[in-house]
Amino acid sequence: MSNHISDRINQVREKIAGACRRTGRREEEITLIAVTKTWPPEVVAEASQAGLTDFGENKAQELVAKAPLFPTQNWHMIGHLQRNKARQVVAYAKEFHALDSIRLARALNRHAEEAGRILSCFIQVNVSGEASKFGLNTAQVVELATQLGEYEALQPIGLMTLASPDLRKVREEFRLLRSIRSKYSHLTGAGLSMGMSGDYEIAIEEGATHIRVGSALFGPRKPIIKT
Repeated sequence: MSNHISDRINQVREKIAGACRRTGRREEEITLIAVTKTWPPEVVAEASQAGLTDFGENKAQELVAKAPLFPTQNWHMIGHLQRNKARQVVAYAKEFHALDSIRLARALNRHAEEAGRILSCFIQVNVSGEASKFGLNTAQVVELATQLGEYEALQPIGLMTLASPDLRKVREEFRLLRSIRSKYSHLTGAGLSMGMSGDYEIAIEEGATHIRVGSALFGPRKPIIKT
């Protein structure tokens, strides 16, 4: 499987390079997060050997199962989080990409203070307006970002979104996130976590700093691993 992962990584990196060339950006501006949800640690090991350094998990239990095995890698929690799992994220994630409430911020801040660390966070925005997606609207983003100033153990570094599955709409949605960031970056931070396997090239063209790529690197999702 190693050759397949290496080949897929090279293909993704070539597309990242192409998107950067088209928009005059540098590849170093883009953090490629390999989403290893449902994949076993062996896949993380192979991807690490192929040169990947950043890995993302949607569920806290998978983060806890894998991150301790690869302590030199950068781990990102990219999925919706319940407050009772905040301690686990603080323990293992370098960055949290789905901050969507002040109550969750309060829990994360408390555990980060106890751990003596600062947790970098992206505020999740629902740019598609889909009821099935988590995330805040623009007014709520400003309110939350303003309140985060009270939490010294949390560092907002940008905005995150999940675009709609309709590729005819994603560019407009990514532009919306960028416009919100541009207006409120003094509160939210300058990062843009947007773009997945089906739309990361568009996301880069529209300013993404972090892309979250799973199936383009590893193939179709495997059954959930038991931990």
